[in-house]
Amino acid sequence: MLDGIDFEPVFFAPFVSSVMTVEPNWVDHNGHLHSTYYTLLFEQAVDEAVFLVGLGPHLTTRAPASFFTMEAHQRFERALRVGDQVRITLRLINYDEKRMHLFQELHHAGEGWTAATCEQIAQHVEPGSRRVAPFPDEVLERLALMKAAHGALPQPEGLGRPVNMPIRLS
Repeated sequence: MLDGIDFEPVFFAPFVSSVMTVEPNWVDHNGHLHSTYYTLLFEQAVDEAVFLVGLGPHLTTRAPASFFTMEAHQRFERALRVGDQVRITLRLINYDEKRMHLFQELHHAGEGWTAATCEQIAQHVEPGSRRVAPFPDEVLERLALMKAAHGALPQPEGLGRPVNMPIRLS
């Protein structure tokens, strides 16, 4: 039992989010999903996934466990349009006593192609002070279970890829 939540989570590999739909006010002047809303979709999937380990906005009033994204790298592979339904797969790549390393892929829900990826490092903080602190023991136990399930998957393509533009000498 974790802070009044009486369930033992099952960690599927990878975690798959609920279906989300691209809203009309989320597209840019080209009719494509604006980059800001890719981030929103990724963050909504993170909130769903980390609930299973005892983190997230729905728990901050009851449990001393929250997190902030410290670094993120998004890659945009294919445009999404109004009405497209999407799902996000999430893998816990690694963790330590204060941080999580996550990798996500945003997929068209009907056709399965990948629209974008997001790799991020999130750091645990105490909600009141916003100071970095170790995860509670219950969260660490669940992170270990999630990592074991996700660790059986092959390494995702693009993991650890740097942001880089080769220099051309003319």
